Amino acid sequence: HHSAALAQLASRIGAVMRFGTATGQDPFAKVKELIQGLIAKLQAEAGSEATEKAYCDEQMAKTEEKKGELESDISKLSAKLDQSISKSAGLKSEVKELQAALA
Repeated sequence: HHSAALAQLASRIGAVMRFGTATGQDPFAKVKELIQGLIAKLQAEAGSEATEKAYCDEQMAKTEEKKGELESDISKLSAKLDQSISKSAGLKSEVKELQAALA
C-alpha cells in the first residue's frame, strides 16, 4: 500500500520536474509540497490505524475478562450440579431402602 503511494509520488515528482522547468516555475517547491502532502497523508493513516488498534486492544481485554468471568461461572455451576447429582443419588438410594422396608 505504501509502496504504491511512493510510486505515485515518484511519478508526480518526475512530471513536476519535466514540466515545471519548462514553464519556468521552481520545480523543487512543488516537489516539497508533494512530499509534505504524502507525509501528512501517511501520518493521518498511521493515526487512524493506531486508534483502531487501541480500540481492538481494549475490546480484546474486555472480552478476555468476560471470558474469565464466564469460565468461573461455569466452574461454579458444574460443581453445584455435581453436588446436586450426588445428593439426588443419595436420596434415590434412601427412597429404595424405605420402599423395601415398607414392602
